[in-house]
Amino acid sequence: MATSPPYPTHPTGPTGGALRHAHWWQKRWVRYGALTTLLTLSGLVILALVREQTGTEGFLVGLGLAVLPVPLLVASFRWLDRVEPGPWRNLVFSFAWGAFAAALIAIIANSFATRWIAIATADPSHADTLGATVIAPIVEETAKAVAVLLVFLFRRRDFTGIVDGVVIAGITATGFAFTENILYLGTAFGTDQLSGDRGIASVTAATFFVRVIMSPFAHPLFTVLTGIGFGIAALSGPRQHVRRVLLPISGLLLAMGMHAMWNGSSAFGEYGFFAVYAAFMVPTFGLLTWLVIWTRQRELRTVREELPAYVMAGWLAPSEPFALASMRARRMARQYARRRGGPTAARAVAQYEAYATSLAFLRHRGRRGRAGADFAVRERELLHELWGRRGFARPALEHAVTAAQAWPAYRYAAPVPGHWQPQPQPQPYGQGYSSPAAPYPAYNPYRT
Repeated sequence: MATSPPYPTHPTGPTGGALRHAHWWQKRWVRYGALTTLLTLSGLVILALVREQTGTEGFLVGLGLAVLPVPLLVASFRWLDRVEPGPWRNLVFSFAWGAFAAALIAIIANSFATRWIAIATADPSHADTLGATVIAPIVEETAKAVAVLLVFLFRRRDFTGIVDGVVIAGITATGFAFTENILYLGTAFGTDQLSGDRGIASVTAATFFVRVIMSPFAHPLFTVLTGIGFGIAALSGPRQHVRRVLLPISGLLLAMGMHAMWNGSSAFGEYGFFAVYAAFMVPTFGLLTWLVIWTRQRELRTVREELPAYVMAGWLAPSEPFALASMRARRMARQYARRRGGPTAARAVAQYEAYATSLAFLRHRGRRGRAGADFAVRERELLHELWGRRGFARPALEHAVTAAQAWPAYRYAAPVPGHWQPQPQPQPYGQGYSSPAAPYPAYNPYRT
């Protein structure tokens, strides 16, 4: 008797035959290679342009100061994404797009537009003001939104809600702000070199205080509005085409408006910057922080409500929905696995938690009629991933439940109508790394 569900090893077509080979331009390595080449070239060009404007010494000073807030911002967005952490490749792409591609688009488009307005109006000062308050917000937010759009379109399985939109948008904007800060801080350092200013009275210190200390979240805050629009669109049904288009556009327009208000704050008088900062930026930041944390709690509630259906079917142990719906229990499970089985076991438990969360979200979308046509295929894939890691994860999660000393009653979710459901075939549960075999049943989804 088999010890795990007999999933197919090769994809098949609608008639049961093997799928045709993809054309060379459809192969993953070709797409990844092209994207990597594009981002690398963009990075080389934008860094060369920034170094040309700031000088080598200014570039190095700007780079050293601009990198300081990056780890904090990335860690903050990664913390928000702990319930269902997305793959690092998405974050690396988002940061690289913001730092290289979006920054290159912005510096070229802003310079061209400002120069054109100055020539057309014969008023360079007016062109600079118009460029900062109108052109820059439109160009920069659009350039950053492209990264969110690409992840939304081509990494759809990793983009399932508001938190994903916030994280991708925030990381993209963090990369953009990083490159922009190199330019501003390097230019300020060059100005100080010419004027001889040093210390707190220098332009570099003032620029560092405004951009790195007071408002490191400014660019992420703007672009997060776009990410929320895409995140709500991801929660929409597959037939709600108008909503899926209008929501991201609305978020983008809000991001442009907030960005324009921030850039134009100096026009509101001597204390315009502080007025906009206190009246708009701080409350908006607080509101968005609350929204994201509330959304994360709702995600944990979804895990708690959806996974008991798989307990009833035998795929999960009865204690697992509670452990997986508690960030504290998850952390305790990973720590237990690391103590007993080392980094490999801890990584397996972390992956088990992520796959189980994805399974809960998939089922939630299915029950609400928002799952795609690949619901059953995706469900099988996730269950297969869970099955392969159960030896490490179940003992760790059971330990976390015992250590937490709580086990609430569950409201079991009803099966999703019209979708595949696992069917029982009793089999012995495999050996875990810290406990003998236990009588958990295995299940064969292809049994008729």
